Amino acid sequence: MAGINNDKKMRYVRKLRRQRKSAAALGQQADEKIENLLIRRFDRLVTVRRFVFLWITLFLVLMLAGVYQIRGLSAYYQTLKPVPGGLYTEGLIGNFTNANPLYATGAADTAVSRLVFSGLFKYDSNNKLVGDLAKDYTLNDAQNRYTVHLKRNLVWHDKQPLTADDVIFTYKTIQDIEAQSPRYSSWQGIKVSKFDAYTINFDLPNPLSDFPYSMINGIVPAHLLKDIPPEQLRSAPYNTAPVGSGPFEWKFIEVIGNNPDDRQQRISLSSFKNYGGGEPKLDGFNLITFSDDQRMLKAFKSKQITAMSGLENVPEDLKADKNIQVYVTPLTASVMVFFNNSRAILNDASVRRALITGTDRSQLSSLFDEPVQLVDSPLLKNQLGYDRTLVQPGYNSEEANQLLDKAGWVLGSDGIRYKDKQALTFIMSAQDSPNYTKTAQFLQRQWKKLGVKVQVQYYGREDLQSSVVSNHDYDALLYAINIGVDPDVFAYWSSSQASITSQGRLNLSEYKSAVADQAVEAGRTRSDPAIRTVKYKAFLTQWIKDLPAMGLYQSNYIYISRGPVFNYERKAANSGADRFFNVNDWMVRQKRQTVN
Repeated sequence: MAGINNDKKMRYVRKLRRQRKSAAALGQQADEKIENLLIRRFDRLVTVRRFVFLWITLFLVLMLAGVYQIRGLSAYYQTLKPVPGGLYTEGLIGNFTNANPLYATGAADTAVSRLVFSGLFKYDSNNKLVGDLAKDYTLNDAQNRYTVHLKRNLVWHDKQPLTADDVIFTYKTIQDIEAQSPRYSSWQGIKVSKFDAYTINFDLPNPLSDFPYSMINGIVPAHLLKDIPPEQLRSAPYNTAPVGSGPFEWKFIEVIGNNPDDRQQRISLSSFKNYGGGEPKLDGFNLITFSDDQRMLKAFKSKQITAMSGLENVPEDLKADKNIQVYVTPLTASVMVFFNNSRAILNDASVRRALITGTDRSQLSSLFDEPVQLVDSPLLKNQLGYDRTLVQPGYNSEEANQLLDKAGWVLGSDGIRYKDKQALTFIMSAQDSPNYTKTAQFLQRQWKKLGVKVQVQYYGREDLQSSVVSNHDYDALLYAINIGVDPDVFAYWSSSQASITSQGRLNLSEYKSAVADQAVEAGRTRSDPAIRTVKYKAFLTQWIKDLPAMGLYQSNYIYISRGPVFNYERKAANSGADRFFNVNDWMVRQKRQTVN
């Protein structure tokens, strides 16, 4: 048994030795394979690392070049296009008090009124009259009845239908003296009647060529205002929380600050989906009022507002900003010097002619940042009736001095002219603003060369209007009048409009001429363009003879925005408020889209 056990033990030992030798052999083989398959190949990789690096670099360069090319070529099949949406915030100078179009007069009131209310007609980008609530109008053979046809399916912001009853209520309220509308005098003697729910007749006592331009004021809702006594309408709560039919509807007003100098009013409006001209592209429109230019400019720079309205010029520190968009629109407004013909010195036509002849108006364009169209007539150059042969005299300093010599004004040793020991001097009133200041100083220099001493008194916008213009408290007045599209200048040059009892008292020169009166009256009561031209020729002939004022230039309306306002299109305008004629189409957002 012992022998058998020893044999088994020996076999086990030999087997174990063989397994160890086999394991050792396998280990040695593994080491050789690792050496051959990995270590030696790794060494080879190291030797070709430069080639690997170059290939990787080439791949990256090709990839980046491809991305760059795709982006470069995207302009050929993709472009930024305006898209609907977004809130728009505009700043303007003034104070909001009343949105009711029967009373709105100031810049802020008029802006809110134009956004919230619709008129029968409005002006397009070419300053042509087009329908708003109205489709069109017709004129009878006698030229004294205008029949207006409303669009169908018009509604107010409160979803009530808008019909002829609202139009009639609006104009009969204007005609009610107890309602105290500033438009009262313009609508006296006109009969407004309903033909049917969508047709209104306007019967005039006499033909009036510019009557259609009177129908741009906003229409108010009869169902909300008919029960308010006319004498209470001006102060009704409705006026500061209105319901209209315009492209935007009232949301709220927020007043920030108690000090009048830094107070802001924020009027918030939302788009009206059922607007007769089409749903607005903008989601909402905000107006923020400021007390002066500098506060508005500060808000613009801090991006509190999107656009600025009412500045005379582009601020110097914004001119180099490529993100700023400036829109310049010529207005149908004439800046003139109105010589008060009732004052002792300026009632002499020779003196007035000398002042005009001694002014080199060609230098006016160099005073301003934006080009201006010079004015040389009581009519604008693109208006019916304008005659290039009937314009105020051009610059001739020699002739100007001869006129003053002949009138008895002798040049003294101090450089001032005298007559009967009275100096040739007068006071000119002007608005305290950059452009008016430049113009006034220019005129001072021009007239000083003739021996005329002119003092200039500057006023704030509101003070000039309320204290100086309305009372005709000036010798001469540097001021702009809004002539409009139609050449009807009756309000500015008819003797009847110089009286203190006249509405507006807009004959600022207090000019009186029987010949001119007859001509402007005849011109406004004819509809045939040829006949009107003949009548206005007689008026221009007399006006150029008398020269009650001096035309200077057409003012511009400047609108500044941060980035483009798409569809903001203006070739001409009658006032700044006309910028809103197509506000429902304005867009400010952009999105990259494929080119079709």
